[in-house]
Amino acid sequence: MSVEIWPRIAPEELKVAIRECEERELGWLVQELHETLTNLKHGLEDCYALLAPIDPGSTLVLSTPRNEIVKGTITRVGTRIVKGTIHLRLRTLPQQTISINPDHPIHLGPLTTLHTLLTHSIDLLNLTLSYSYPTESSPTLDKNTSSPQFLSAQLRLLSQSFTESLAILKGPPLLNSDPSWTSRSAAPSHFIPPLTIPSNSSHNQSSHPCLSFHLTIQDSSLVLWLRTLEPAHAPVHFSTKLALAIGTARRLEHDEAERVFGYCCTGGDLTGLPHIHNSNHDPNIPLAPVLSGTRRKEVEVYVREKVRVESADPSLMSLTAKLTALTHTLSLARRNLAAVMGEEMED
Repeated sequence: MSVEIWPRIAPEELKVAIRECEERELGWLVQELHETLTNLKHGLEDCYALLAPIDPGSTLVLSTPRNEIVKGTITRVGTRIVKGTIHLRLRTLPQQTISINPDHPIHLGPLTTLHTLLTHSIDLLNLTLSYSYPTESSPTLDKNTSSPQFLSAQLRLLSQSFTESLAILKGPPLLNSDPSWTSRSAAPSHFIPPLTIPSNSSHNQSSHPCLSFHLTIQDSSLVLWLRTLEPAHAPVHFSTKLALAIGTARRLEHDEAERVFGYCCTGGDLTGLPHIHNSNHDPNIPLAPVLSGTRRKEVEVYVREKVRVESADPSLMSLTAKLTALTHTLSLARRNLAAVMGEEMED
């Protein structure tokens, strides 16, 4: 059994007809994508609004489950923690209450990066709409900018930006220790009273246990890591050695116990002296970043206690849901465009 076309069409004419049909289909799809891209732009603006610095911000509760080791509240406005009061009852430090200095808010690095990515995505969509769908007020500058190939390349860049944004909201794996605390913990000036920081000087009072305050994002929640730090050079009293030997006292067990870390909080002291690498430093922990030809003054410390506190952030959860839906919409648009163009969709 065979299929014949009547009236008969020459092979050359059939190829031309198929090509014209594909061009009409591609042109129709490109015009249909105009509405999709406009909706994506509006959705991104909604995401951007959820991260905008609008007072009074989001007040989040910090509390450890089943005990009151950590108890308090913090307020996030945009990408900053502007105020908060936290009561601490750590086992390795005296009970204390710390407050965030409103004159020196804590900037959240992941949210600052996310804000930059959202801004870049909106600018990219505006550029794509103005060039691929020119109007009288915004004519296209180049014929290539209105081609399907240009549109496909722009959508690929937008997809990469969405993927990076969702990765920030997802955060590092829960089971893996995030080494960024060694260089990105909040500086003492962010708190009232200011936190003490470890010192290499054995005669300095800060050679006693100190507190590391590190905020990050994980699964669309704000996560606070508190670590009690003890300088590696700090002398151990004879009574402590005896108690550890006979078993009347023991160190708190956690995944960072008995490891030496090079620590320097954000905004730590700087020195022009070159860094001297210590063989006891854990090679898996990155050193603090170098700033303008100077080196941060690192202190080698032990982590004596480690506490994790998670606080769900409704705005970040809503942002994640919206951004995930936009990612699915963009993926479908890219897949349809690649199919009509006869190309493989690149991730």
